[in-house]
Amino acid sequence: MPNSKYSFETISMIGLGYIGLPTATLFASRKKKVIGVDVSEHAVNTINSGKIHIVEPELDMLVHAAVTEGYLRATRTPEPADAFLIAVPTPFKGDHKPDLSYIESAAKAIAPILNKGNLVILESTSPVGATEQMSAWLSEARPDLTFPQQAGEEADIQIAHCPERVLPGKVVHELVSNDRIIGGMTRKASEMSVALYKIFVEGACIVTDARTAEMCKLTENSFRDVNIAFANELSMICEKLEISVWELVELANRHPRVSILQPGAGVGGHCIAVDPWFIVDTTPDEARLIRTAREVNDFKPEWVLNKIKAAVLDTMATKQGSTISDIKVACLGLAFKPDIDDLRESPAVDITRNLAALGCQIVAVEPNIEVLPPKLAQANISLATLDEAVETADVICVLVKHTPFIEAVETLRQHAYCIDSVGIFA
Repeated sequence: MPNSKYSFETISMIGLGYIGLPTATLFASRKKKVIGVDVSEHAVNTINSGKIHIVEPELDMLVHAAVTEGYLRATRTPEPADAFLIAVPTPFKGDHKPDLSYIESAAKAIAPILNKGNLVILESTSPVGATEQMSAWLSEARPDLTFPQQAGEEADIQIAHCPERVLPGKVVHELVSNDRIIGGMTRKASEMSVALYKIFVEGACIVTDARTAEMCKLTENSFRDVNIAFANELSMICEKLEISVWELVELANRHPRVSILQPGAGVGGHCIAVDPWFIVDTTPDEARLIRTAREVNDFKPEWVLNKIKAAVLDTMATKQGSTISDIKVACLGLAFKPDIDDLRESPAVDITRNLAALGCQIVAVEPNIEVLPPKLAQANISLATLDEAVETADVICVLVKHTPFIEAVETLRQHAYCIDSVGIFA
C-alpha cells in the first residue's frame, strides 16, 4: 500500500454475499482486521468455521486462511471500525421501483457505533442519489455527528460510493485487478476511499463525485442490457424467418466493426436485469431505448416458454391417452449464467416455475446447487443429474450453457425434443 495519511486497521463489511465476502476476505488477506456482518446466521457460522456459503473460485482457500489467522470474523451485529463498507441487495419493488430498504437498514444498524473520523462507503448498486440518502439516514440517527451534507470536508463522518464491477466466477481476480470508480461526497471522502481500496486493489482508483459514480455502474449494465436485447430480438426475428441465429451472428461478426453478443433465454442476475430500471425510474421520459431493451429481455423467457409448451403439446399428441401430468420436462440450468450457483433474477428459474404451473413433471438439472430454491419447492419439480434427466425426459430444454451440458452435446442432440435456447448446438 502506498504511503497515506489515512489509517484503516479495522474494517467492517456489511453484507457477506457474492461481493461482500470476497471484498472482506481480500482486506483480511492484507493483514487487516475485518469484521463481516450479515443477517444470515448460516452465513455467519459457515464463515467463522473457515468455509464459504457461495460458489466462487479461489475464495474458499482465502477465507479459510483469513479466519484461521484471525483476520476475518463474521457476526450478525455491527461493531466499531475505522471504515464501513455496505454491500447489501438493492432490488426493485412493484412497477420496477428501487427498493432501498436494505441500505436503510444497514445505515441504521451501523449508526449507533459510528465514531468521528469514520468512513462509510456504499458499494451496493444504487439509483442516483442513494448515497446522499444514506448519508441523510445516518445523520438522522446520529445528530451528535456531522456529515458531508452539513459540514463538507470538515464532517465527522465521510461518505462515498464505490460500485463493484466484477464477473461472477472471477470475482477474486477482478476485485484486485479492475479499476474502481470512487465517488466521494467530498474530496476528503474520495481520498480516504482511495487509500482504503489501495490496500488490495491493483487497478486504478478513479475519483469522481457520488452521483456520477452511481450513474457509471448503471450505465455499464444498461450498455450490456441494450446489446443483449439486440441479440435476443434478433433470435426471435430469425426464428420467424427460419434462419439460424447462431450462424447469422457468427457471419455478421466477421465484419471488423461488428460484435453481436450471443442470445439466450433472457437476462438474469442482480445487476443487468435490475439496474437499467433505476435509470428508467429516475428519468422515464428520456430513457426510451433503455426501457425498450429491458422490455425485450424481460419478454424473452416468455418466448422460450412458448416454444417449450409447443414441444410439450407435440409430445402429448404422439403419446395417445396421455395428459399434461404424464409429460416429463428436463430444464437444464437454473443459474443466471454459465458455471455459477447464483440464481438471482434468473430467467431459467422463472421458465422452470411456469412450466411446472402447467402441470408437467419437471426435472431440473443444476450442477452448481444441492437443493432447489424456495421458488421451485413444488411437488412436481425435482432436482436431478444430467444423466437421469436425459434418460427419463420427454422434452429437454437447455436454459443455461453450463460446461457439463456442452460436454454432453452429442447425447442431447440425439433427443427427439431438445430445445436449445443458448446455442449449445451451434
